Amino acid sequence: MQAAQRRTVELFEVGPRDGLQMEPNVVPTAVKVALIERLLGAGVRRVEVASFVNPKRVPQMADAEALLQQLHRPDGVRFTGLVMNRRGLDRALTAGCDEIGMVVAASDSFNRRNQHVGTDESIAAWLEIATAGRAAGVRVQVTISTSFGCPFEGEVPMQRVLDVGVPAQVSALLARARELWPRLPLRCHFHNTRNTGMANAWAALEAGASTLDASIGGIGGCPFAPAATGNIASEDLIYLLERSGVRTGVSLPALIETARWLQQQLGHGVPGLMTKAGLFPAPTPA
Repeated sequence: MQAAQRRTVELFEVGPRDGLQMEPNVVPTAVKVALIERLLGAGVRRVEVASFVNPKRVPQMADAEALLQQLHRPDGVRFTGLVMNRRGLDRALTAGCDEIGMVVAASDSFNRRNQHVGTDESIAAWLEIATAGRAAGVRVQVTISTSFGCPFEGEVPMQRVLDVGVPAQVSALLARARELWPRLPLRCHFHNTRNTGMANAWAALEAGASTLDASIGGIGGCPFAPAATGNIASEDLIYLLERSGVRTGVSLPALIETARWLQQQLGHGVPGLMTKAGLFPAPTPA
């Protein structure tokens, strides 16, 4: 299926978690609340708001519970909390998350750097979390990270990913996943480490992904991956999709305004290009 033939695709906004976790200074809770409110105002309906992990390892996420307490959740909006173990799940459920996410790395080396356990142990933890999360009535989802390469091990065999990037990798891997699990909704999460993030996103759509992760302004990265860069920018992704006839239900002008506002709050520029170039065609002056 050609991506342009797809009528809609879901944007999963990960900036409040994946984006802000790499900021050198702790972002105040009030700024996080304002950011999420702006994203909701732009039409985003699925937001990864925080991670429930050890605050000593990721101090930017130490206010996860306080943040959830201050958020207003309109109808149709899902707030996702990232967890790594059962303790994190219990915290996220108590805080009021209605979706739980977890990461399991396809490469054992990265999984040990990120989670201090091997891949097999994280798979076992995920099975427990998924069961407990569903029993609690929340949606659960897992991300298989390092699917398209590991900063410590290099190339990751496709079969290794299926057992637990460049555009050609994305197409091949998702096609195989679709063959094995035809009813499984596919979601892709790309960073722009070597400037192929947007091409990978397009390849994922053509291969059948129904949800794409992105981060406002293109901020973010992983504190445990050398030279990691931010996610693909939400506003850049929406521009690509809209110009290609793919509907998202998200306001591009509002995203650009939010990314520019975020620059002011962070005190530095963001990688996203729409914040610099603006809309095209340019709006006609009033």
